[in-house]
Amino acid sequence: MKVILYMAPTVNGFIAKEDDDTTWVTETEWESYSGMIKKAGNMIIGRRTYEIMLKNDEFNRSQFNQIKTVVVTDDASLQVHNPEFIFTAKSPREALGILRNQGFETIMVCGGGGLNASFLKEGLVNEIYLDIEPVIFGKGIRLFAEGDFETKLELLEVKNLSKNEIQLYYKIIK
Repeated sequence: MKVILYMAPTVNGFIAKEDDDTTWVTETEWESYSGMIKKAGNMIIGRRTYEIMLKNDEFNRSQFNQIKTVVVTDDASLQVHNPEFIFTAKSPREALGILRNQGFETIMVCGGGGLNASFLKEGLVNEIYLDIEPVIFGKGIRLFAEGDFETKLELLEVKNLSKNEIQLYYKIIK
């Protein structure tokens, strides 16, 4: 099983503004991101990311309405809007188990910062794709929440997504 973390950070490492705004993410990046998720057929997200996606009506868009999604949360009262495709888990390992039991070989981890840090801290990620957006802002949600972990990476590829955007593709060194 391969676990891929896929995110679109700013040049200085933010994945959203403090108010959860991600409107600065380009359509080019969105197509790359949603294409990878559609190919894998699944994604793991945190509760806050789930709520943002609901608010932005992203689950009703054709690219995500059939994607098996696991929301990692310790909030037992969270009600998912489509229990046929959306599940909850209390930990990264439980989330992986849910998707592995459904036969997925490649699993996508798609944020937020706390979830990303949890997966790295537990050594559960094999590869990372970062689509670097050509924007900088001073406050927001970091790509990885603070935590006690260190991960070494090997750069496998740098690809231009557009004139101003690049994609960095890394392998985790175990």
